[in-house]
Amino acid sequence: MELPAQVIETLTDWIDDNLHKPLRIDDIARHAGYSKWHLQRLFHHHKGESIGRYIREKKLRLAAQDLRATNDRVLDISMKYGFDSQQTFTRLFTRKFQMSPGTWRKQGDTRANHC
Repeated sequence: MELPAQVIETLTDWIDDNLHKPLRIDDIARHAGYSKWHLQRLFHHHKGESIGRYIREKKLRLAAQDLRATNDRVLDISMKYGFDSQQTFTRLFTRKFQMSPGTWRKQGDTRANHC
């Protein structure tokens, strides 16, 4: 595996381990030792998506799992994963899963286990 690919894989592991924290591109770039512009180009080249999208999608999948596995309020889950508000979380969640977080929880959709 070439060095940039190794850097991106190591970085995605670090991101995955820190999803419960606020993750800003500047901080991620500093952690990786690259400028944010160069890091974003490398990341997109190797992952096929932006760093921001990668983080948002990961957080939404984890939130979907939490909705099924816990009785935590939607607000608490949205705050746990760092969304600005429950409304923002609900809008993004609904866009990804084609249903609201409450409906997802009630239907027990098995996609939560496969996302």
